[in-house]
Amino acid sequence: MSERVSMNPAWTGPDLAAPKPDTGEVAAFHASLPGFSPTPLVELPRLAAGLGLRRLFVKHERERLGLPSFKVVGAAWAVNRAIAERLDASVPPRFAATAEAARSLPAGTTLTTATDGNHGRAVAHLARLLGLACRIYVPEGMAPGRVAAIEAEGASVVPVEGPYDDAVRRSAADAREDARHLLVSDTSWPGYETIPSAVVAGYGTIFREARAQLAEATCEDAGFALAVVPAGVGAVASAAVRHLADGHGCDVVTAEPLGADCVRRSLAAGRLVTVPGPHESIMAGLNCGEVSRVAWPVLRRGVRAAVAVSDDEARTAMRRLAAEGVASGASGAAGIAGLAVLAQEGFLPAGGGPVLVLGTEGVTDPGAYRSIVVG
Repeated sequence: MSERVSMNPAWTGPDLAAPKPDTGEVAAFHASLPGFSPTPLVELPRLAAGLGLRRLFVKHERERLGLPSFKVVGAAWAVNRAIAERLDASVPPRFAATAEAARSLPAGTTLTTATDGNHGRAVAHLARLLGLACRIYVPEGMAPGRVAAIEAEGASVVPVEGPYDDAVRRSAADAREDARHLLVSDTSWPGYETIPSAVVAGYGTIFREARAQLAEATCEDAGFALAVVPAGVGAVASAAVRHLADGHGCDVVTAEPLGADCVRRSLAAGRLVTVPGPHESIMAGLNCGEVSRVAWPVLRRGVRAAVAVSDDEARTAMRRLAAEGVASGASGAAGIAGLAVLAQEGFLPAGGGPVLVLGTEGVTDPGAYRSIVVG
C-alpha cells in the first residue's frame, strides 16, 4: 500500500456481527415524505473494464426530494427526532405527524446546524417544509453557489472564520446560549449524540435501497464485495458498515481529500486524530478535520481500509463519471477517485464480486462542474 492508503489494523472481519432486526421505522418515515423515491443504482461497464472489475455500480444520489445530495435522508430523520426530543414526545412515524408536531413548538424555534454545503441545505429545506426558521453556520469562504442554495431555502447563513470544524463549534455554542435554537448536527461530541445517531440511522435507507436494487439487477442475493464511500466526519461511512458489512460480508473502504483525511489518519493511529485546517479541497462536502464520535466506534472495527485522494484525481473521476452519463460534483466523485487508487494498489475484492461506489451528490455547483467537465 502507498502512504495514501491505510489498512485498518483494528478491522474485525467482513462479517462483523449479525445485523440488528430492521423494524422498518426509518424507511416508512422516508416513504411518507412528499415526493420521496429511491435514487438509481447505475452500472458503469466502461469504468469497470478500465479498473479490472467484473461489475461496478454507483448509487447516484443525484436528487433526493429536489436536493442534489444524499444528506436529506439523514437530516429528515434527525429533524423528526429533534422535534420529538424538544417536545418530550414520541417520535412521529410519518412526516404529516412531524409537521403537526412542529406547529406545537414554541414561537421562534429555529433549526440550526453547521455545514460545508449539503447537510445545511437539507436542514434548511426541511425547515421550509415545516414552516420553521433556520440558521446555518458555514466556514467563511464557502462557494457562493452553495451559500445561495441554502439562502434560497429561506435560511439565514452565518459565515464563521476558520474551517468547518470551527463552524460546528460556533453552532453548538450559540445553541447552548439561545433556547430557541434546535440544533440538528450531523457530527457529535461528548453530550451531543442522539441527533447525530439519528442522522446515521437515516442514511441507512441509502444502503437498504442499494442492496435491493443489486438483487433486482443481478437476480442474486450475494451482495456487494466492496463498497467505497466518501467520508467527511464519517457518518455515512458508519451507516455503510452497519448495512453492508455487518452480517453481509462487504468490505467498506472510505475515501477523503488529501489534507482533510481525518478518518484515514484516525484508523491508522487507532485513535481519534484531528487534521487542522484550513481544508481547501474542491471536495467541499468532505473538508472535515474531526471524525464524529458517534461514528468512530463503528468505523474503527468495520472499515477495511481508507484512502486519501487529490483534487486532480477527483476531477478525473468527475470526467470518467460524465463519460458514463453520471453527472456528479467533486465530493460525489471521491469514491471513484478512491477506487482508482485502490485498483492501482491491487486492492480488489476476491472473486470479482460486485463493487459499489456511493456517489453522494449530483451537480451542487454548476459553474465548477462546467469548468471541470466541459472545459
